[in-house]
Amino acid sequence: MIIDSNEELDLQNQNPKRKQPLLVLIGPTAVGKTRMSLDIAKMWDAEIISGDSMQVYRGMDIGTAKIPIDEREGIPHHLIDIMEPDIPYSAADFQAGATSAIEQIAARGHLPFIVGGTGLYVESVCYQFQFADIGSDEAFRQEQERYAAENGAEMLHARLAAIDPPAAERLHPNDLRRVIRALEVFHMTGQTFSEQQAGQSKVSPYELCIIGLTMDRAELYRRIEQRVDLMMEQGLVEEVRLLLEREMPPAAVAMQGLGYKEIAEYLQGNCTLEAAVERLKRDTRRFAKRQLSWFRHMNDIHWIDMGENFHNNLQTVHAIIAGKFQVNLEYTSNQSF
Repeated sequence: MIIDSNEELDLQNQNPKRKQPLLVLIGPTAVGKTRMSLDIAKMWDAEIISGDSMQVYRGMDIGTAKIPIDEREGIPHHLIDIMEPDIPYSAADFQAGATSAIEQIAARGHLPFIVGGTGLYVESVCYQFQFADIGSDEAFRQEQERYAAENGAEMLHARLAAIDPPAAERLHPNDLRRVIRALEVFHMTGQTFSEQQAGQSKVSPYELCIIGLTMDRAELYRRIEQRVDLMMEQGLVEEVRLLLEREMPPAAVAMQGLGYKEIAEYLQGNCTLEAAVERLKRDTRRFAKRQLSWFRHMNDIHWIDMGENFHNNLQTVHAIIAGKFQVNLEYTSNQSF
């Protein structure tokens, strides 16, 4: 940013009473977060923290729409490719990693910028949710896994819907690990996962600026179908095949992720490729609806309709950020936070 010689940019440690600024960009899959995030990051000297629950895993690139390193335009990206796909990674793990990244980015004088569509992950950082250490019941988990294996993920998901409809609405049936965890929370505490989340504080330790991207539902679905077709062209089948060859257990994250579950069914001979692709498009549309449902319950989101002119939208976003962080400056990337 070009700073007037008589004006100081006081966004961080110069004023100890001021909270650390945190920029957040959310929206459903395929809405255009990646393109928008790069332009915003360049303009505001930001470093991006991925807010996607699956992009933390190595070897899961195509199905997660992970931005290739050579397309990141030199902008640092954090919490990408940090885990093996057979290792569980929770919202609490993400919260710890993202909080640490925010501190490190701010210490470098840059703006921390979370970009992603995993609502719980993003919200847990924005408001520093308290995750109760209720432990686990391995026998209960194994019982649920057996039930899903014998009756199907949809039937296990129906169990969750019976006791915790809001959580079931937000979780895909294929997200076996999180469905089981939500059941386990109720099993061990008598309180639903949704009730626990509703009791969380919505007071942020940060100076938050949350931008939400949306668009006409029909256009979003068209973009989702285009994205799935592109993933197939890029080699999603081979990516899933390589994961299967690692002989990971059925409950492993790689076998539950959107795109991986559906293509694995094809590779295991349970359906045709055409049927797997159609199921993936359907599941992705449903996932986008769940994302939007989660975001509707979040506070203080500035919504941008991506069906409008991209340049105008970008200028609107810059104005929102400047207003939120009280920066009355011409836009450029020369000034760090």
